[in-house]
Amino acid sequence: MLLDFEHPEFSGCLRTILLGDSRGSPDKIGIMKPAKAILTLTIFCLVSATEPASANEFADIQPAARLQWWRDAKFGMFLHWGIYAIPGRGEWVQWNEQIPVNEYAKLADQFVPTNFTPAAWAALAKAAGMKYMVLTSRHHDGFALFDDGTNTFTSVKSAAHRDFVAEYVKAVRDAGLRVGLYYSPLDWRFPGYILPDIQRESAEAMRAQYHRQVKELLSNYGKIDLLWFDGEGTNWLSFGGEWKGAKWQKRPDKQNYHGGFSWQSDRVLATLRSLQPDIVINDRIDAPGDFHSREGWGALGDFDNEHPWELCLPIAGAWGYQPNRMPRPLKDYIQLLANVAGRDGNLLLNVGPDRNGKIDEPQAERLRQIGAWLNQYGESIYATRGGPFLPADWGVSTRRDKTIYVHVLKWPGEKLVLPAIPAKVVKATALTGGDAKFDQTTNQMEISLPEAAHAELDTVIALELDAPADSIPLLK
Repeated sequence: MLLDFEHPEFSGCLRTILLGDSRGSPDKIGIMKPAKAILTLTIFCLVSATEPASANEFADIQPAARLQWWRDAKFGMFLHWGIYAIPGRGEWVQWNEQIPVNEYAKLADQFVPTNFTPAAWAALAKAAGMKYMVLTSRHHDGFALFDDGTNTFTSVKSAAHRDFVAEYVKAVRDAGLRVGLYYSPLDWRFPGYILPDIQRESAEAMRAQYHRQVKELLSNYGKIDLLWFDGEGTNWLSFGGEWKGAKWQKRPDKQNYHGGFSWQSDRVLATLRSLQPDIVINDRIDAPGDFHSREGWGALGDFDNEHPWELCLPIAGAWGYQPNRMPRPLKDYIQLLANVAGRDGNLLLNVGPDRNGKIDEPQAERLRQIGAWLNQYGESIYATRGGPFLPADWGVSTRRDKTIYVHVLKWPGEKLVLPAIPAKVVKATALTGGDAKFDQTTNQMEISLPEAAHAELDTVIALELDAPADSIPLLK
């Protein structure tokens, strides 16, 4: 996932990779020889003449309509899976342990999942109440789970001889879920990512791979509903820093990369919108995204109903597989889901399958428990928008049609006192059980419920109104 800008031995690690290992030679990282480059450039120019040159001409496609299914879905499954599952030390194992490129590539010879089908993932996601899925088609290590022509560092051209993206897309579609793919333009095999100006040819070869592979993913697998970018954007080049002499320094916040390299993501966006106009994308590219990505347990953030957003985080441990990582208590996930929905966002919860594609049973069981809760109280989450009561110590609220759902995560006492609303409450129902009562005046509204009926996970009280809930302004 996101880059570790504060690595304690960052500069030394970069020098080791860039200067101390001949495995990073141009021939081995895929930089084109001059004659081939000229031919490729000629073909590219001819193709470009028939393709959109800018994403601007697609700007009039209504983003709200494109996003509607995603906003209604609220809850999705993230899957980090690749050859890094073999050592089982997380998806950053190659970088963190400075494993040479050629040595790391040998893991592809061992990547032969047994007794595995992506249908098992889709079935679990459905049981968890998730409505969409996002699989890492290629992470920062460069190994692709799809066919990429003559590129041999893929699951198709290595020991598995399987196109896992194709299998995954079919399984998710068959399960009636929305299909998402993660893609990282960043590739640790290219020195040009670290030194994009000095190693310009390498950086441009990495960019060519990025453009080519995105086009393949959106051309070869039918409809893709969501493309989740990571590790891209010029401000992330060299891990968000610059070299001052022999020393690497992180760029100050809000200071942009000013070198000569560009990812040319406007071209990628134009191609993307041309091939699949309705696809939803996040904002981790140098081009406008449909939604913003927040990441990690500490990134819940504030209420925001003006900019669509999604919180992604791992259910336990790292994003990639680590054995015996136990999930948190069920309460943490239910309250997190309520907090996200009540802030008008989506939750993308990650699992990291092992080398055979199996998700550890304690994590799978926790997902099924979340699904069981959603099966009972999902009406207060799915297809809702946050508000009108802004998040407070007591909890959050969601709304849909003529109903406000009050999620009481921490009762302040015998009664919950809320601001007055410009609509009449017709009925109050405690979905989680008990006899809910309300007292509405022009100054405030009180909700009470017997203490014995206070739900440990989330007390959900539905307030039925005589007017549309979305007509009520946000209230503190």
